[in-house]
Amino acid sequence: MPNIKSSTDLRNNYNEISTFCRESREPVFITKNGQGDLVVMSIETY
Repeated sequence: MPNIKSSTDLRNNYNEISTFCRESREPVFITKNGQGDLVVMSIETY
């Protein structure tokens, strides 16, 4: 199941999301106003 966070979550919990991406090697999908906007992943995964 994909990990989906809002842009507010990214702004408020950057370190937590960054750690998740690096440790899990999974992307996090970022929404803005309820719509898909970005995908965040570690540089190693990219």
